[in-house]
Amino acid sequence: MNNKDLSDINALLRRFGIYVYDKNEKNKLALIEMEIKELFKHGLITKEEFAESLLILRKRG
Repeated sequence: MNNKDLSDINALLRRFGIYVYDKNEKNKLALIEMEIKELFKHGLITKEEFAESLLILRKRG
């Protein structure tokens, strides 16, 4: 992903048919983080995608 933002994380999730909508920004970020962790746990994303996604989410939250 290399120095990306939240829209890139959403694109990553869309590759798997995952759409996260929530009015509350904090809740939305928590839901995205849970989805990213599940994708990594099941081997669907690389370690690099996982680490970069979490880094972006932590900077936002």
